[in-house]
Amino acid sequence: MVARDKEVSELIELYNRQSAELVAVYGRRRVGKTYLVDETFKGRITFRHAGLSPVEMGETSGKHPVRQQLQAFYYSLLTQGMKREHVPSDWLEAFFMLEKYLQTIDDGSRQLIFFDELPWMDTPKSGFITAFEAFWNGWACHRNVMVIVAGSATSWIMDKLINNHGGLYGRVTYEIKLEPFTLKECELLFTSRGIHFSRYDIVQSYMIFGGIPFYLNYIMRGKSLAQNVDELFFQKGAKLRMEYDRLFSSIFKNPDMMKKVVKALSMKNRGLTRQEISSYSGYSEGGTLTQALNALIASDFVIRYNPLESGKREEYYKLSDPFCIFYLRFVVSSDQMPDGFWQQNISTQAIITWRGYAFENVCFNHVRQIKHALGISGISTTQSAWTKIADDEQAAQIDLIITRSDNIVNMCEIKFYSDVFAVDRKYDLLLRNRRNMLGELISKKMGIHSTLITTYGIKENKYRWAFDNVIVMDDLFAE
Repeated sequence: MVARDKEVSELIELYNRQSAELVAVYGRRRVGKTYLVDETFKGRITFRHAGLSPVEMGETSGKHPVRQQLQAFYYSLLTQGMKREHVPSDWLEAFFMLEKYLQTIDDGSRQLIFFDELPWMDTPKSGFITAFEAFWNGWACHRNVMVIVAGSATSWIMDKLINNHGGLYGRVTYEIKLEPFTLKECELLFTSRGIHFSRYDIVQSYMIFGGIPFYLNYIMRGKSLAQNVDELFFQKGAKLRMEYDRLFSSIFKNPDMMKKVVKALSMKNRGLTRQEISSYSGYSEGGTLTQALNALIASDFVIRYNPLESGKREEYYKLSDPFCIFYLRFVVSSDQMPDGFWQQNISTQAIITWRGYAFENVCFNHVRQIKHALGISGISTTQSAWTKIADDEQAAQIDLIITRSDNIVNMCEIKFYSDVFAVDRKYDLLLRNRRNMLGELISKKMGIHSTLITTYGIKENKYRWAFDNVIVMDDLFAE
């Protein structure tokens, strides 16, 4: 297994405690939750069951979703050794059957129960949470049992389990949020599979796949990144062509609304205010929009930040999932594009411009590595961006602002280049102007360090010292 040493160690320690444990493993869809549990506990899972996908159930007519879920649970019991009985009539009976079965095979050793995609099992009016609460509080918590629940619907995991205010309050003994791979972890995965990409191309793969192992494992060795992108998105029958719709349908109960909000957010790289989201998406600024935004944040599609604004602290919401950004920029309209689109257009201005914005997003997702390169890993910071909208030369944008507790602000310019970046007189003046504007917004006690984040460094000329710090692509690959 690549890159999950910390999570494996935590799970093994919990397993060895010999006390009742209820562990929640959650994170973005396709990030590797099931693989983590299966590989860590290969041969040691006493009982496992995965909820039925709402996507597939939606395509099956004439069946009630509760009945389908219960039938699938019953078949899992039979497959794993329970004597034939009958399909349970409700979830209370289903969990009672599980208790009886586990008692018949109990030899005093640790029992490990794995419920994968638990949120899918909680269909409307099913009584699932009440039954699961009874299973844990009335039986499992008194035994030498470890229950692992996993789910991609992070907001459901948070609301129904971790932050539950009813009978499951405080019952989750440990939680693991599984993050997408970093650039370094993507590199390790490629190396383990014999795929030889340059770091320049690994960064571009992150711009598209976002460090999601499931997507990265589709990449075939012996082919260029561009060839792989065409095969996965732009050819007839491409494997990831329909992934965007499946992604939202499998996580959210209101996928159409979520997709409209995400599409609105994709229109501005800096992000949008709630009012702008409402205007672009057509949804009012009420509780429903709040719930949607919170769910998107919890599921790692969106980040929330406060931009530096004079006398204004309005929150911005920024689409941060690289896969969604790439899909909405290129794939959503790809039916009109020829096979081999990516290879044919790899040097066009549209893709060059996209790389610039996408690299900014890569940096937002690697702030820890940027802080390490700056030597400030132990310093408390906040991250934001800033845009001044104007019709004249007073318009400005700062890609990334790192505000530090040691009275320094790093004003970061982010440039994705195929060579070293050269600062000329015009750009030097532009930086000075942005620095002066930023100085008017921040406290007088704060100093400003102009910081360049780029691929291969900076050209040595008389304007090189426009930047106090230079961070290169290799720095983003730090552990």
